[in-house]
Formats: sequence, structure tokens, C-alpha cells
Amino acid sequence: MSRDWHAWHEKYDDPTSSLSRRLAVVRSELGSLLAAADAPVRLVSLCAGDGRDTLPVLADAQAEVDAVLVELDPGLAEQARATADALGLDRVEVRTADAGTTDTFADACPADVLLACGVFGNVRDDGVAATVAALPSLLTHGAHVVWTRGRQVPHDPTEVDGDPSLVVRDLFAATGFEQVSFVRPDDAGFRVGVHRWPGATGTPRPGHRLFSFV
Repeated sequence: MSRDWHAWHEKYDDPTSSLSRRLAVVRSELGSLLAAADAPVRLVSLCAGDGRDTLPVLADAQAEVDAVLVELDPGLAEQARATADALGLDRVEVRTADAGTTDTFADACPADVLLACGVFGNVRDDGVAATVAALPSLLTHGAHVVWTRGRQVPHDPTEVDGDPSLVVRDLFAATGFEQVSFVRPDDAGFRVGVHRWPGATGTPRPGHRLFSFV
């Protein structure tokens, strides 16, 4: 499956689009997590795009946040850097690299907040399962994961019948995560989940392949 990611991001400009509505929910959830932080936060965003779900929230946050955003597309990554500079976010690093391998960001973990937005809908089911299973190794005790998954559409790589976001939610539960919130509108195809890791702080595994886009 080949996708023009720049054209895909243009859908954000339509305030009525499902993608625009998803963006608002992700920003709200991230803002709530940062507002509740009582210590410096280490944040990692996988497949971060141009950073629009993260950077404006960091600019408004009172918390001290060191962030690493990983995006493979050079144009989108450069837009994220430009936005971070314009917002004065000198503790944000944007890496133009493959977020599907821990080699790219293991040095920024364990994270207190990890975003996996726009990932699971572009990954085969075994990659989704492998990613969720590996997350505890990338997180601190009490860390949160913000993730998204769209309802099935043409070219969706899943083989699951029904709503694949429910499978993702079940994977988090089976791995030992606690659900904080799960937004599933009746009139839109997006879903946004927030899960908390209650276990021990993990040790990142360099060189571990989590997922590959299809």
C-alpha cells in the first residue's frame, strides 16, 4: 500500500473531517497528561508526522518536557522542526528515521509518555501485537501511551472482522496495561485510546523491530 502522506495531512485542514476531530482528541488527552505531571516528562512520539498533535500542546504545557519525535518522511520531519523552532521548543528533537525499530529512539527511553498515533492502521496485525507487547520495555512505571486506530477502510491491512480498535484495546489489556480512556464516536471512524503502564520501569532493547508500514 502506497500513500501520499502530505496529501493525507491536508485532511487536517477540514475541521469537520474525522482526522481533524481525532487530532482534537489526541491533543486534549496529551494536554491532560502533561497537566497532571508532577515531575519532568520524557516524551516519545512515533510516526510523528509534522508534529501537529504534539508540538502545540507542548508549547502550552506548564510541565518540563524533553521530547523526541520520530518521522521517516523528510518533508514532514522538517515541518515539525520548523514548528518546534517557531514555538520556542528547544527541548524537542525531531529525528528523520524509521520509528518501527528501537534503534531510532531507544536512547530516549524509558518514556513517561509515548504516542503511537497513525501507526496501527498502517501495520499488519502481527506488527500491532509485537508493538504493544514491546511497549513495557520502553516505558517508566506509571507511563502513559496515547494511541489511535481507525475503523476498517479499503486497503486496511488488518484481517480482523469488525472494529480493529477493540483488538488493539484487548492487546493492551492482555499485556497488563490499565485503560485510562477510550474515545469511540458513533459518527466517526477514529478511535483514541490512553493506557497506563502499572508495571516496573522497562529497559529498552536496541535493534528490536516493532513494526513495518505496508
